[in-house]
Amino acid sequence: QVQLVESGGGLVQAGGSLRLSCAASRVIFSFNTMGWYRQAPGKQRELVALITNGGSRNYADSVKGRFTISRDNAKFPLYLQMNSLKPEDTAVYYCNVKTRLGDYWGQGTQVTVL
Repeated sequence: QVQLVESGGGLVQAGGSLRLSCAASRVIFSFNTMGWYRQAPGKQRELVALITNGGSRNYADSVKGRFTISRDNAKFPLYLQMNSLKPEDTAVYYCNVKTRLGDYWGQGTQVTVL
């Protein structure tokens, strides 16, 4: 079992920046993807950005050019740098890792853009 813990959310003015972090309770030796998802009130959870095992990075069209996903060489922590934030980025942001053994989620961190 893996516990993921997000941090770094908060309240920010439009145009501002935040950096989210995701820590894991133990080393994950292999994974399929590591990523960030978000869920706004009344909406389905959606992919924001992810890193594949091969190192490719994929972004939702709505965040391309503004958000950057990165990770430590040891795979965790996983980061999401969010720049030029917009009110429509307001959501709970979740860290996720998909492995051969399971699909793991953090508890989420709230991001509110005014």
